[in-house]
Amino acid sequence: MSCICQHRLNLLHLHNKTDDMELIEVSNKQVEVDFLDVARFIYRDDPHWVCPFDAEINDIFNPSVNVFYSHGETIRWVLYNSGKAIGRVAAFINRNKAFGYEVPTGGLGFFECINNQEAAFMLFDSCRKWLEDQGMKAMDGPVNFGENDNFWGLLVEGFTHPGYGMPYHMPYYQHLFESYGFKEYFQQRTNHLDLTKPIPARFGKIADWVLRKKEFNYRHFDFRQSERFLADFKTVYDGAWKFHDNFTPIEIDTLRKTFTKARAIIDPELIWFAYHHDEPIGFEIIFPDINQLIKPFKGKLNLIHKLSLLIGLRLRRYSRARMIIMGILPRYQRYGIEAGIIYHLYRTILKKTWIHELELSWVGDFNPKMQALQAATGSVFAKKHVTYRFSFNSDNMLNRSATI
Repeated sequence: MSCICQHRLNLLHLHNKTDDMELIEVSNKQVEVDFLDVARFIYRDDPHWVCPFDAEINDIFNPSVNVFYSHGETIRWVLYNSGKAIGRVAAFINRNKAFGYEVPTGGLGFFECINNQEAAFMLFDSCRKWLEDQGMKAMDGPVNFGENDNFWGLLVEGFTHPGYGMPYHMPYYQHLFESYGFKEYFQQRTNHLDLTKPIPARFGKIADWVLRKKEFNYRHFDFRQSERFLADFKTVYDGAWKFHDNFTPIEIDTLRKTFTKARAIIDPELIWFAYHHDEPIGFEIIFPDINQLIKPFKGKLNLIHKLSLLIGLRLRRYSRARMIIMGILPRYQRYGIEAGIIYHLYRTILKKTWIHELELSWVGDFNPKMQALQAATGSVFAKKHVTYRFSFNSDNMLNRSATI
């Protein structure tokens, strides 16, 4: 048995306590507060980190808010050293997906820790033990107990300003994950597009060719018809993503809650849909990057913060936006519909002169078509995240995510 394996077994004991370190489950208000404060402690001197809203994190672990509890469960811990919170982690199971992989696979997320291998391994071990007890044979991390547009993947390159919803991490986290035995499952590429530069001529020619096809039309989001657009989103999403590993259809309730919560920051002219006659065939969702506005809030959102955010949006005190997701139904991907959507978006953004940069996040290395499309727009590499997988049995050789 290797030294690392023996170390893990030594940490998997009844009381989850070793020397001065103690692992405590989040089961009361004080530990819940400590779970949030760990991140503020870890990144206290980092000039780029933006603290996510406390309420947003709490909602993920609230069964009355997060619809994923209807088919899953989760648990959280905080790691203390002599009474000081020095780490945190969550483990969860999405039972709609867990048993669709080659081996039953759970998730690990919201990991934060001081630069200490023993502390990190204790957090990883807590997730492994709990997931094993639930019948899992592997775990992915760091991932979210929700859709993968937010809080997904470990940042390993591009430690600059994070877009809203994109995870930011300490550089040493990569060593902690890989030393434990996590293996790369897929890479997530984020590009940045300089909107002060003209769109490449070749891309413009493709868009012009596509726009001549009168059977295709394009519309931006309208709150007055939000239910129709949400249904159109689900149609395209379910049709475009069904070829991904372990696909499960998106829930309309999840979409409705996401758009309702984000209503204050949504610019309808940054959300575009493509149609073949009246059939939805594609979309692109872009949100203003409110991280530029909320950084001073340090995760809090009281009445003053809400007013400050609304004023910042109204006065256009932001210069970035983030493309959260884009999808085209497979049978229409050869028609250049992506170029048509991006053309309408680009024409709209040119009028919004305060937006100078668009973050295109994220595209997995399992999706070379979308990576090629982003490159064609003139965007450049900015960040790389990695989603890792760890097998509980070294005999199980887990494969990388399949290319689509």
